Amino acid sequence: MTMADYDALYAVLTDSSIMQHYPYAFDGERVRGWIERNMTRYAEYGFGLWAVCLKESGEMIGDCGLTLQNIDGALLPEIGYHIRKDVQRRGFAKEAAAAVRDWAFLNTDYPALYSYCKYTNLPSFRTAEAIGMHFDREYPDEANGITRVSCITRAEWEEGRKNKAWGEGV
Repeated sequence: MTMADYDALYAVLTDSSIMQHYPYAFDGERVRGWIERNMTRYAEYGFGLWAVCLKESGEMIGDCGLTLQNIDGALLPEIGYHIRKDVQRRGFAKEAAAAVRDWAFLNTDYPALYSYCKYTNLPSFRTAEAIGMHFDREYPDEANGITRVSCITRAEWEEGRKNKAWGEGV
């Protein structure tokens, strides 16, 4: 994503129904900071959150990618996603997250990937399960009250690919 994606991402990150499980509300300044942080991540790590676009039109409908996050006191690789309200429940988050999962295991040496969310964010948790992640743990924190963590190990991913447990993301 680039600053050219500002308007499309603003429509996602400032929508209170989409971000209801997030610790704070987004405004224009936070959306710009979000894009800048991801552009910095690309330069530093070779990954970050990427634009999720419709194949037919190229229209940006959200973001999904790999970032390093503080999860229960450890810096871990996390798959995160946000999809615009009017196109939710069509499998776009699952498809994008599966592509990120596969990309991460093919292009990094991380032994496991994580996804985390506020414990009340069942759609996010279900998306994580849909790409082969399983419940890992919950822990109390200031931002979420209780954070729920999902995980998939490299061995689980390799076994799932061998058994064709999930659709190919890449």
